[in-house]
Amino acid sequence: MIRISELKLPVGAEESLLRKKAAKILSVPADQITELRIFKRSLDARKKEDIHAVYVVDVSVKNEKALLAKIKNKKVSKTPDLSYHFPEGRCRMEKRPVVAGFGPAGMFAALLLAQMGLRPIVLERGGDVDSRKAAVERFWRDGILDTENNVQFGEGGAGTFSDGKLTTRIKDPRCRKVLEELAAAGAPKEILYETKAHIGTDLLRDVVKNIRKEIERLGGEVRFFSKVTGLETADGRIQAVIINEKERLETEALVLALGHSARDTFQMLYDSGFAMEQKPFAMGVRIEHPQRMVNEAQYGSAAEELPAADYRLTYTTEKGRGVYTFCMCPGGYVVAAASEEGRLAVNGMSEHARDGKNANSALLVQVFPEDFGDSHPLAGMEFQRRLEEKAFQAGGGGYRAPIQTAGDFLRGDKTPLGEVTPTYGPGTAAASMDDIFPEFMTEALREALPAMGRKLKGFDRSDAVLTAVESRSSSPVRILREEQGESRNVKGVYPAGEGAGYAGGIVSAAVDGVRVAEQIFLHHRTEDEVE
Repeated sequence: MIRISELKLPVGAEESLLRKKAAKILSVPADQITELRIFKRSLDARKKEDIHAVYVVDVSVKNEKALLAKIKNKKVSKTPDLSYHFPEGRCRMEKRPVVAGFGPAGMFAALLLAQMGLRPIVLERGGDVDSRKAAVERFWRDGILDTENNVQFGEGGAGTFSDGKLTTRIKDPRCRKVLEELAAAGAPKEILYETKAHIGTDLLRDVVKNIRKEIERLGGEVRFFSKVTGLETADGRIQAVIINEKERLETEALVLALGHSARDTFQMLYDSGFAMEQKPFAMGVRIEHPQRMVNEAQYGSAAEELPAADYRLTYTTEKGRGVYTFCMCPGGYVVAAASEEGRLAVNGMSEHARDGKNANSALLVQVFPEDFGDSHPLAGMEFQRRLEEKAFQAGGGGYRAPIQTAGDFLRGDKTPLGEVTPTYGPGTAAASMDDIFPEFMTEALREALPAMGRKLKGFDRSDAVLTAVESRSSSPVRILREEQGESRNVKGVYPAGEGAGYAGGIVSAAVDGVRVAEQIFLHHRTEDEVE
């Protein structure tokens, strides 16, 4: 096929016009294009008076090779082969591989292992997506937390209760494999070509369930409420995992896909002698605005014709500390995301339609190891805990979240809420962010808010609502591994994904899971199959 870039259409135009535009660039009649596929679609809203969709398409025509040789246009090239290729050869393992954690990294590690015929056993500390949904809804309604079955733990990981955002900055060709598997499991087909693709929490629940069923169909096994509480090693190599402190499961390959909130497991790994180190991360608040305001700021008069708008803002303070928005949820909700008693964490979530009244985003401040106050590898984790405890206390208990308007935070005043109504459940309480965050964080937020308001009109509006504390943006630790993916000091153990410190979102975590599965296959590939 032939790839053509930078085809533009006005907002609302029929995509059938792409065939005519492609034919013009190729200098062939439109009826000679036998097939046209959209590879990428994005929205260019840099000039509000000229908002348009931009496409990359792949087309089939007769005599493609001769046509490509004749055309001298930088927008035209041969379509690259993006199909996924499994490692060659056969792999034999005496004991089945084990995957600890069923978030994006664990899910895709297990899926690839199953597709390669290795029949993995998945151990997920939380519940299946249906029991998890019931537990989470009870928490959001009544403030009753299940510490093993919540927004952080359970089928699909933390991403199941999010926007299901699929944007990533990594350029790994495995990204395409991940998107194709998600689409095959029921995600909307447009995720294959939308530049800012998302699934939405409502659809994502069925997608992760379908991937689990596919793993099981291929001979894998997924066990819920099965927490890894210990590891057995001998001569620096994994021998077995201990499940729920009583069951012993032998294995020669363990994928540690823990997620960023498995704090008790991080402690167990540290106590077991795993090589770990501190890692910088970011913490802050969720900020809510009217979605209508964001649409108008981004699209101007075209706001009514376009989908809910998003944004991404960054700022560096005079002292050199970064402040940025993260995981922006158009038409979404701020949700309770705690996983430990007496500690409060929040996150953002959108459904596929993104039709909620408010927009929300994390507004985060960079936190570095020198801010932790300790050189211990788990000091960042304890830093998170301290702020979550302060947020819990500031909210008055019951997992009510402390909130403050942006105007009150900037001026030090206390005024009633304005147009923006908080979406967080099970409840909120007026509080001061100065009672929760250290001075370096509040100082950075106060400097950044007006600066971001100059970039996105209304971002620092007085009645924007700040909700604390957004503490789970990424893992506070890195479990050290070698280039091939194995733990630095325990052979046969493969730390993977966001919790291990090697990813930063659904797609990058899933890609890391795929990569680790490949390494397990290659490590155990039989010699007679290797040329």
